[in-house]
Amino acid sequence: MNVLHTLLVIVQVLSALAMIGLVLMQHGKGADAGAAFGGGASASLFGASGGANFLSRSTAVLATVFLASTLALAFLGYQRPSAPAAAGSVLETLPAAPAAPAAPAGADGGAAQIPGK
Repeated sequence: MNVLHTLLVIVQVLSALAMIGLVLMQHGKGADAGAAFGGGASASLFGASGGANFLSRSTAVLATVFLASTLALAFLGYQRPSAPAAAGSVLETLPAAPAAPAAPAGADGGAAQIPGK
């Protein structure tokens, strides 16, 4: 179980870092207008429009991997209590309240100790 947890954490971190890199590599919506005036965006690695499709699909795949690993980690992290004693309330597991102090020796509440009575 511990190996699976470690593997899922590694997959989640790598997919998050790769997704951050892919999002930063993508052009914004206003980048196409800059290319018309000599911005040079059309001479990219993936061609004029191939990069947008490849990067957006890769981002969607990585987002799916990230979501699946997050859900798997949440499922593994949630453990139901197996012992019947642990199934009770949190308040039931606290130690009992301390006992009340003992009453004074006299049954009349100490009135016998008052002088003049």
